[in-house]
Amino acid sequence: MTDSEFHQLADLIFEQLEEALDNHDGEIDYEGEGGLLKLNFENGSQMIINKQEPLHQIWLATKFDGHHFEYRDSQWVDIRTGNEFFSFLQQVIEKQSGEHLTLS
Repeated sequence: MTDSEFHQLADLIFEQLEEALDNHDGEIDYEGEGGLLKLNFENGSQMIINKQEPLHQIWLATKFDGHHFEYRDSQWVDIRTGNEFFSFLQQVIEKQSGEHLTLS
């Protein structure tokens, strides 16, 4: 994968996530800047999602632990668990904040 391909795929993830957050009726605020997206929850906790260009990965930091996602077989998957990005993020947002955010 080239750097350009990585940025196109990663930017699409960020755009889809921001759209879901904009359409969400709950209490999740977010700030995005330069390949980093910070989710702020009503309970005071945060999650950080950022692009790791040198590794062609997306990293997710939760209050529980961190996860690294690579693009494989047309989806972003956790390199340790094999979990798909959006389904995993949906689960961990609910676990950390109690909010249900629909992602696809």
